[in-house]
Amino acid sequence: MPESDDPPTGLEEMLLCLTAATGLIDAVCYLGMGHVLVANMTGNVVFLGLALAGAKGFTISSFLVALVSFLGGAIVGGRVGVALGRRRGRWLPTAFALQAGLAVVAASVVAAGGLGPTGTARLGVIALLAIGTGVQNSTIRRLAMPDMTTSVLTMTLTGLAADSTLAGGTHPRQARRLKSVGAMLIGAVGGGALIVHAGFTTTLGVLAGVLLLVTLGAAVIEAPWFARPGPGRASH
Repeated sequence: MPESDDPPTGLEEMLLCLTAATGLIDAVCYLGMGHVLVANMTGNVVFLGLALAGAKGFTISSFLVALVSFLGGAIVGGRVGVALGRRRGRWLPTAFALQAGLAVVAASVVAAGGLGPTGTARLGVIALLAIGTGVQNSTIRRLAMPDMTTSVLTMTLTGLAADSTLAGGTHPRQARRLKSVGAMLIGAVGGGALIVHAGFTTTLGVLAGVLLLVTLGAAVIEAPWFARPGPGRASH
């Protein structure tokens, strides 16, 4: 979506909810499964380096599973984008439904006792959630809505400072940038509180519910785009 295009009503709010869900996801994984992230791969690369250096509390296998699974999810998300990208009303709900479905599977299997937050059982949870965030990041990258990455804030925070009046800028998209930071923070606070007070299984269930709501929101918001032809196609 070119920067000059106005997003459909509700799209920015839906992506802010997804940003909050990302904060919740990494809170669940970092606190619940021990220093591993499934959305922020920069952190995992650093943690993998620490594990290779022999630092205590870091397990090489968990970071490798997260990285490989994320890449696999990004490939899947890319294929979905190629297949459906010209029909955004189908593409976005499908991509978000894939992520939500993986979270539902993870929450259900954990609740049934098939997987868990410790030992080798956690690798399955890490893989399912990392595949989902790979799909998410690939989709958001293709959507290309300025300052709405939903998973990393480094460039968003850089933009807030580098484009500020103190730096000689004009504060472009300041509100969107601030809302992105706030959404991630809210998600992390909520995820942390749930892990501490409600436990791992309940928090995974809440995460799955949030992602399902994002999927529903995408279906509703993007409905007018469902039958809209892509570039070069004639309307019927």
